[in-house]
Amino acid sequence: MAHRRSDCAILLLLRIFLGEGPMLPRKTSTNPAVLSYYTMRKAVGLIALTLPLGLATGSILAALLGPNHELPHPLLQRSISDYYYTPMRDYYVGALCAIGAFLASSRGYELLDEITGYLAGLFAFCVAFFPSFNPRGVHYTRLDVEFGYAHTTFAALLFLMLAYICIFLFRKSSPEKPITRRKRNRNHLYGLCGLTLIVCMIALVSLTVRATVERRHPSPWLFWFEAIALAAFGVAWLTKGEGILRDKPHNHNHNHTHNAVHPPTTAST
Repeated sequence: MAHRRSDCAILLLLRIFLGEGPMLPRKTSTNPAVLSYYTMRKAVGLIALTLPLGLATGSILAALLGPNHELPHPLLQRSISDYYYTPMRDYYVGALCAIGAFLASSRGYELLDEITGYLAGLFAFCVAFFPSFNPRGVHYTRLDVEFGYAHTTFAALLFLMLAYICIFLFRKSSPEKPITRRKRNRNHLYGLCGLTLIVCMIALVSLTVRATVERRHPSPWLFWFEAIALAAFGVAWLTKGEGILRDKPHNHNHNHTHNAVHPPTTAST
C-alpha cells in the first residue's frame, strides 16, 4: 500500500512538472504532436538551465572519484566552455548539440522566423565543435588561436540569436488568440530574458577581448555571465513550453478547438 502511494506521488510530481497539475486541464491541446512539442521546449529549457550546475558537479565528482581523490583545481573552470577540456566534455558537447538540434527544428509564423531558428541551431553546433582556448595551455598554435576566436564569435552570435528570439519571436501572438493577462506577463518575462542575454553577451565579449589584448587568461567571471545567460535562455524556453505562467483554465477552454487542430509555432504562446 505504501509502495502504491509512493508511485502515485511520483506520478503527481511528474504531471505538475509537465504542466499537467490537478487544477488544470492536461494541455491546451490533445494533439500528441503539440504535447510533444511543448515537452521538448521544457526539456531544452531544463538542459540550458542545469548545464552549468551539471558540468561543475560532474567535474568535481570525477576528480573526487579519480586516482588522486581530491577536489579539482580550480574548483570551477573560468568559463563553461573550458569544461570541454575536462571529463565532462561529452556532456558539454551533447547538451549544445541537443539545444542546436531543437533550435534548428523550431518553426514560426514567417520565413524569417525559420531562418532565425536555423542560424541559432548552426551557431550552437559551431560553439560545440569549435573549442575555446585550452585554459591549461602555455603555447598555442595558429589553429588553436583561430578556433578560439571562432568559438567566441559563434558564442556571441548564438546569444544574439537567442535574444532576438526572446524579444521578438516569443512575444508574437496568433491572430486567433486573445491577449490574456498571462500572455502579457510572459511577454514581459521574454523581454527581460532577451535583455539579460544581450548584457551577458556584451560582458563576455568585453572580458575575452580584454584578456586577448593583455595576453592573459580571461576572468573567471566568464563562468557566471555564461551561467546567467543560460539561465535566461532556459527560463524563456520553460515558459514557452507552458512550464511557467500558463494561461488559466478558462483561457485554455476558450482556445481548445484552435490548438487541437494547429500545432504551436515558435511564436504561438
